[in-house]
Amino acid sequence: MNDHEAVIAVVAEYCQGVFRGDIALLRKVFHPKAALFAEVRGQPYYRALDDYLVVVANRESPHARGEPFRMKPITIEVTHEIAFAKVSCPMYDYHYVDYLSFVRLDGEWRIVNKLFTDVGIQGLVNNM
Repeated sequence: MNDHEAVIAVVAEYCQGVFRGDIALLRKVFHPKAALFAEVRGQPYYRALDDYLVVVANRESPHARGEPFRMKPITIEVTHEIAFAKVSCPMYDYHYVDYLSFVRLDGEWRIVNKLFTDVGIQGLVNNM
């Protein structure tokens, strides 16, 4: 598997982790010191990884709600030991666009930063 394919595989695991609320899978793909920043409904948002995982663990997952799985990568770029992914994440009443930064550490790609915002239904059309 080349680096591009390896990052795509991590993005797929990330999407499944978010969709299913699978904390163990999310812990696997994120670096333990990852930071998450966002703008949601005009408000700034910041969480350390552990705080974010508490939120995920305490919400009903999109999967449990019977929502269809529609998450998918839009862009993947790899340069040496770093990578970037733009990911479409429609769930609940939102259409999030996630920007994930990766670093290869000890031979494994890990998410070190997540930026995200809700682009709404129109954004779903414009980001495909």
